[in-house]
This record gives sequence, C-alpha cells and structure tokens, in this order.
Amino acid sequence: MAIKRNSIIPGFGLTLGYTLVYLSVIVLIPLGALVLRASSLGLSGLWNIATEPRIFAALRTSFSIALAAAAINVLFGGIVAWVLSRYEFPGRRLLDAAVDLPFALPTAVAGISLAAIYAPNGLIGSLIAPLGWQIAYTPLGIGVALVFIGLPFIVRTVQPVIAELEADVEEASATLGATRIQTLWRVVLPALTPALMTGFALAFARGVGEYGSVIFIAGNLPYVSEIAPLLIIVKLEQFDYAGATAIATLMLLASFSILLIINLIQAWNRRRFGQ
Repeated sequence: MAIKRNSIIPGFGLTLGYTLVYLSVIVLIPLGALVLRASSLGLSGLWNIATEPRIFAALRTSFSIALAAAAINVLFGGIVAWVLSRYEFPGRRLLDAAVDLPFALPTAVAGISLAAIYAPNGLIGSLIAPLGWQIAYTPLGIGVALVFIGLPFIVRTVQPVIAELEADVEEASATLGATRIQTLWRVVLPALTPALMTGFALAFARGVGEYGSVIFIAGNLPYVSEIAPLLIIVKLEQFDYAGATAIATLMLLASFSILLIINLIQAWNRRRFGQ
C-alpha cells in the first residue's frame, strides 16, 4: 500500500499548477514571444543574420570568452571555496563576504572600476603596459569582467558541498597509501563535480548575457571586442526590432543548447557515481 506523507506545502496538484503558471508568466511566455517574433524572418532570415560577419564575430566573442571565463572560475573558484570551507584564518569572514560583492555591486559600477584599474594608466594596467600587454579595451578585458561577475556562482555552489564532505574520507585515503593528487582526483573531485558543473553553467549563462560590467572595459571594437548584447542595443536604437530579436533568439538557442549538454553530462555523472 502507498503511504500518504503529510506535507507543510499544499498538495501536488496545487503546487504543480502554481509552478507551471509562474514559470509560464515569468519565463516561457516572454521567451516564446521572442522566438515567435524572430520566426517571422524564417530560417533563411535567421541564418543570414547569424552569418553576417559583424554579428557572427560578436556572437563568437560573447560565447567563447564566457566559456573561457567560466572554466577559469571553476579552477580558481573551487580553490577559493575550499579555502573558505576548510581553513580558519584571520579575516576569513570578511573574505567570505567579499565573494558576494559582484552580486551586490551594480554592473556599471563594476565595469567602470575594472576599466579604471586595468586601463594603460590604471593601477594594474600601468604595471603591465611596459611589457607590451594591454587588458582594458581588448577581449582580455572582457574575460576579466566575466571572471569577476562569475566567481560567486562557483564559490557559492561548491562551498556547501565541501562543507558536507567529511575530512575523514581524505584521511582514510591517505592511510591507504594514496598521494594527495590521487586523493584529489579519485575522492574529492568526483564528489565536487556535480556542483562544479552547476556553477560552471550558472557562470557561463551569466557571462553570455552580461552587459553592464563588460561595456566599459571591452573597447567595443567591431570584429575584435564587440559583444552580442551590445549589438542588440545598437539594433534597438536603430529601430531594427527584427534584427534585435533575431540576435537575441540566436543567443537563446545557443545558450539553451550548451546548458542542455551540461545538464546531460551532469545526469551521466550522477548515474556513473550512483549519486
């Protein structure tokens, strides 16, 4: 016999109905309207817009740098989460709070700050300028901005998993003769992989659509450091609504495809490790 479980939240039918209505109004209907507006161009129209050299270059810049920034954050954000979770040191709580600053700062403020610091005459930019390197107003500057705004997604996603990961498991691994690299690779990383993948997906999704913190440091040079969200704004200012919705739809389709692949990898990983 099926056992009926009591719940503090109303029944499945009511909560499911609320979920579907809420998601439809907030997410599905706006996105559906976007796709419907872009569908008036037809597949050939969307293809022509996607293959325009300037638009293709902007899409490539946005997606490639967002992927690279998310990958960098997986490595360094994971280290930050590990330090904040496993070690006690003076100023740890202050550092832990500082991780959330990209969430709290207005994106325009973050962009202006980064541009001022990494400009050729800025605090950091002036130090590397004699070496012939430049960060601000180049694709590298876009990467710095996306790493900045994506770091909290990795840290806050991985940190609770590390906190629940018992240190006894690592000690047992060492007792059995495993080296630190073997313990990291075979014990720690399998447990952290789902959280790292989730943080990667969140950081990537945020980076693809980021505008405010990027626009001031990117330089916005066509074919070099121009991002796709900027082209959407340009199209809207030119009253080219069809072109703007087409670019937005292309970004939506590409982002959805990449996030779907990430979710499939996560599902495969959970089945593999029995999680």
